[in-house]
Amino acid sequence: MGLITETGQSYYQGADSVQRSGDENYGNYQFISLEDIVNNFIVAYVGEDKIISKIKRTDVGFHAHRAVQELSYDTFKSIKSLEIVLPPSLTMILPQDYVNYVKFTWSDSAGVEHVIYPAAKTSNPTDVTQDAAGDYTFNSDELVTDTSSSTWENFKTSNISEISNDDYDEPEDLDGSRYGLDPAFAQANGSFYIDPNTGLVHFSSNLSGQRVIIKYISDSLGTDSEMKVHKFAEEAMYKWIAHAILATRANTQEYLVARFKKERFAAVRTAKLRLSNLKIEELTQIMRGKSKHIKH
Repeated sequence: MGLITETGQSYYQGADSVQRSGDENYGNYQFISLEDIVNNFIVAYVGEDKIISKIKRTDVGFHAHRAVQELSYDTFKSIKSLEIVLPPSLTMILPQDYVNYVKFTWSDSAGVEHVIYPAAKTSNPTDVTQDAAGDYTFNSDELVTDTSSSTWENFKTSNISEISNDDYDEPEDLDGSRYGLDPAFAQANGSFYIDPNTGLVHFSSNLSGQRVIIKYISDSLGTDSEMKVHKFAEEAMYKWIAHAILATRANTQEYLVARFKKERFAAVRTAKLRLSNLKIEELTQIMRGKSKHIKH
């Protein structure tokens, strides 16, 4: 139930009685494990005189996992980050628990992050090897392909001035050629392309040797004891599980499904507001920068 069961000394010093040694669980009280959520749900919602008369624990666990997975995308915002020094291959391996990226940046010597934008006008297609006549080549009945395409190799070694802004011909003597330039190409931070087939992120050549950071969304899946949910979203988890169970059961009265769908929506909305972590002082500081009339 999230009760404090350890002493202050064990919290701050951990098992080895040394602070910040790595075996502590600092800040863990703000979370509740998925195992506890499943146990609490069964106690509160399952019984002969309750909403759900009988259900297997495995079914509750399945819907709890699905709830964590779905809520992680838009509500929990389980954003993780990973930093590497970009190797000469100009590629980064996608993290093991990667679902979608939030943004890519590179960090300068002052620690300031600069946004890297996706290469929207190129890709890394499979490059088929051809003979002099243009026919495909085979090796032991298998089509021969290259590991990297000429399309991407040409793009990543080009500079901004070599990239055409559109597919129309322009007079060679046209002045002000940057007028109407696509903002994606009006920056010098480089570009990236994610190849979903290989699980690699390709970067342009001007980022070689730079510290590249990926911020990405994970679905937070793991074992029941490993998976944790912020307490602000605990009620949303219960409502989500209850609605999912009732909606997939035969002979469930429709008004009951509709009721819990409405309650789920309200609980998720409340969780989003709580997890947005808005602070009046921070909002005031932002507004002061927008308007000179706000002084207090």
